[in-house]
Amino acid sequence: MVVLVGLNTNRPAGQRSDLSRIKAWWRTLGGDRFAVLPPPTRGRYTQSDGHEDAAEMFATRGIATDTSFAYWHWQSHDAFDRSGELTGVLYLHWGGDHATVAAGLGEGPPGYRIVNGGPRGAFQLDRVTATDADGLPDPEDTAGVRQFLTRLDEPRSRKTRAREYDPLTAAEERWLHDRLADPVDLDAAVHFTTPLEHRRALTPDETARLLAAWRETYAGRLAAWRGWGSVLRALLRQEHPEAWDVAAELGTDAAYALAEHPSPRSLELLRAWALTGDDGAVRGWFRAHHALREPDPVRAAATLSEELTAHTAPETAQTGLLNALREAVTDEHHTLRPPTADGFFPLLLTTVRFATDDRLPRPLRVAAAKAAADTADRVREAAGRLTDAAEAADALAAVDRYEAARDDLLAGTGPDLTGYEGGLGDIWHRYRALTPSDVQWLRDRLADPSTGVQGIAFCLELLHAHGEATETELQALLPRWKKELTKQYRTTYTEWRHPLVTLTCLAQDLGHPAAADLLAWWAKPKPLWKAPVRLLAHLGAPDEAKAAELWEFIVSGGHDTGHLMTWVLLRARLDGTHPLHIAERLIDEPGIRPYVLHRVLIGVADPAQPLWHYAIDPRSHSWWHRAQEVADDERLSAAARAIGMKAAREHYVTRHPDQVRPALTEGEVNAARAWLEARADRTAAD
Repeated sequence: MVVLVGLNTNRPAGQRSDLSRIKAWWRTLGGDRFAVLPPPTRGRYTQSDGHEDAAEMFATRGIATDTSFAYWHWQSHDAFDRSGELTGVLYLHWGGDHATVAAGLGEGPPGYRIVNGGPRGAFQLDRVTATDADGLPDPEDTAGVRQFLTRLDEPRSRKTRAREYDPLTAAEERWLHDRLADPVDLDAAVHFTTPLEHRRALTPDETARLLAAWRETYAGRLAAWRGWGSVLRALLRQEHPEAWDVAAELGTDAAYALAEHPSPRSLELLRAWALTGDDGAVRGWFRAHHALREPDPVRAAATLSEELTAHTAPETAQTGLLNALREAVTDEHHTLRPPTADGFFPLLLTTVRFATDDRLPRPLRVAAAKAAADTADRVREAAGRLTDAAEAADALAAVDRYEAARDDLLAGTGPDLTGYEGGLGDIWHRYRALTPSDVQWLRDRLADPSTGVQGIAFCLELLHAHGEATETELQALLPRWKKELTKQYRTTYTEWRHPLVTLTCLAQDLGHPAAADLLAWWAKPKPLWKAPVRLLAHLGAPDEAKAAELWEFIVSGGHDTGHLMTWVLLRARLDGTHPLHIAERLIDEPGIRPYVLHRVLIGVADPAQPLWHYAIDPRSHSWWHRAQEVADDERLSAAARAIGMKAAREHYVTRHPDQVRPALTEGEVNAARAWLEARADRTAAD
């Protein structure tokens, strides 16, 4: 039996856990200009939460607001298992001056070490471990084995998509093979198969034994075993007769492995999956087709695009195909990179060119135009740094062609509503003003029964906030609300509300009879998920009674999930005034938490598109622009404008511009710095 030696977490009775020792050390930290936050609860889930907790702690304890601080959040806390053992690196996040934090944390508690991640990274705390003369850990050393495996799993370079790994020494390979000795324990083996197969070093005997144990233990659910990827790749590499049955049972999850081993059979499987719109299968299909049938990547993509269109594959399949084409072209042709430009220039320029490449079918050119929507200025800026005048002129001409064709290509299009919701938040600023084609696209999506809850929430919020939602949209969604919209859908990190909240507001604003049914559902005690957001529906058809109920909740200290924002917008509608003036009256109001009010003040700067994110998002274009507007609004009090300045100073646009999405040009970053420098006197006064 294979035992995952060194990865058990048992410890002698009475011995303190890693968590206990780290907490004891943590309590000793802090001093002049440096503070640490208490260990986290689930309420501190992200770095934004950590910065909010720091602001609240500073205010409560009278700590200077420019004090540097360190903390870890609940996601970092996953480094500990239930017994408090450290099973991974503990990431320590921070704010303020990096050197001050580094000095305050020091080397870590006895038996542990801290690795400094630099001014743009987190500090990493882990155990101190030892290795033998061959660099191998004691198999009984839990942390040592983990650190050794992490080192082996690190690619030689992350600059290429095809991962390459340093070869194993004879001692390292022998150590790994020893861990896979017969009989097989799959839970243990998963840790050692990956570094071996990364070097194509799993033996036929090991592969066969792992396959037998895998199929027996996970019969009917092969994808449930975490180590399946390495074994499938070994089966394909070794041309094992059972490889195809295994791949077919795994389904689209196996697409990447099949693409790495192209053959007529893998091409057939990948094509069938790709026509369903699966992104991984589309990319794998392209890679296999390109390798086997068509060496020219553009012709290969054109052929597959036409086939996707002929089989009415989902629109997102064209995006997946474009991504595969871009990767192939930028990998195969070393596009010149201008001095000081970011590493994305070749990809961005290629995308701009594909948008007007007549060799590609229109659906693929539309996908390229959408992908290039926020990148043309970056390409133009980077092209200006090319040292070869002809190459620079060629790149600029590509941007000119793209900009001339862009409006036609993008008319009647929109984002992928099924993808990562953070990506939709990144482009929220594009919809601050809606064009007629935007309005029609949003309405069409709401009328489409295939649009899911996230898409409904995104589209309905935009139409309702801009006053473009009508009874037509209401009627389209009413047949779906009881079955689909009454389900829990978390909107903590989004700029839109739960779609049933927005639908209820719309029904009330329209005076539609369905409003009574919707409000009756909200009044029921179950399901429990709706309790924190029920009062947000008060924004529809506002009156004084709704305002009073909201205010009572706000001053009670209950957890704010958009309540103060709702009250401010509601009050503004009742009073016929701009919500900024409602919000500024609450500065220093007893019972109003400052960090919530600051977020609301920035969020309501444009009442036609309020920002519903639970915190000021320092990576967002929308929040940056609203912070600027508040800071420069002469109609506001000095205190309100100071809140705008503080939000602007803390935004990543100048502190960490590489983290702003969509990415900024150097010109935009320089303009932001100039804007802040021009207001340095106000910064000092704050």
